[in-house]
Amino acid sequence: MIQDFEASGLIAMAAGKYRVIAFDRPGFGHSTRPRGTIWTPQAQAELIHRALEQIGMTRAAVLGHSWGASVALALALNHPKTVSALVLASGYYYPSMRTDVLLLSGPAVPVLGDILSHTVSPILSRLLWPLLLRKIFGPAPVPDRFHEFPKEMAVRPSQLRASAAETALMIPNAVVICGRYGSLTMPVTIIAGDQDRVVNVDEQSSRLHHDIEQSHFQRVAGAGHMVHQTSPGLILAALDRAVAQGRIARVA
Repeated sequence: MIQDFEASGLIAMAAGKYRVIAFDRPGFGHSTRPRGTIWTPQAQAELIHRALEQIGMTRAAVLGHSWGASVALALALNHPKTVSALVLASGYYYPSMRTDVLLLSGPAVPVLGDILSHTVSPILSRLLWPLLLRKIFGPAPVPDRFHEFPKEMAVRPSQLRASAAETALMIPNAVVICGRYGSLTMPVTIIAGDQDRVVNVDEQSSRLHHDIEQSHFQRVAGAGHMVHQTSPGLILAALDRAVAQGRIARVA
């Protein structure tokens, strides 16, 4: 959600030196999610690519966080001329055993998912919200500015269903796409909290760094999954470095 990056302060910080374009991915924030499409990272990347074309943006440094990192990767792989540099934060890149996928994918199941997302799931999400924040932010505390985040949007039925569908797609997408990472040629910066409780840093970010020759990997000490919230200055510095490297590569 755009509001996530707004609450972090990152949009305002970056706008001081760049033209910033932020998207609500399909089904999140104010973006709709038509049911006639399976919203894989590739499908979302195509949508974002068309949007960039429509506003006359032919080349951009792209930042993606968490599931959005998979969309950013798909955009870079399928439209490399559009992406001058890539910054990936707290992403999931390789298939692994995850029990949470089964637990959290319920609202995506046809018919049953609609029932759950309009009855039990919103209530449970509200009750479990403090626990969820501790997991995604921990061990770092939740920043005071995150209280501006619109929780009610995040736990409404349509967004819960979108989130569940993406949880179900995590492992299959990683299987399909992980063999292509080495073909990326643009500068890639990988950032992850060294105590991320959502994705394993060594199995995911560190491995990606190994597979992308020209990548730079930064572990953020004491940070969890929401590294863009707890360390927005480091994310901006990584973006600055990636942009500078992209310009050098373009000139060369």
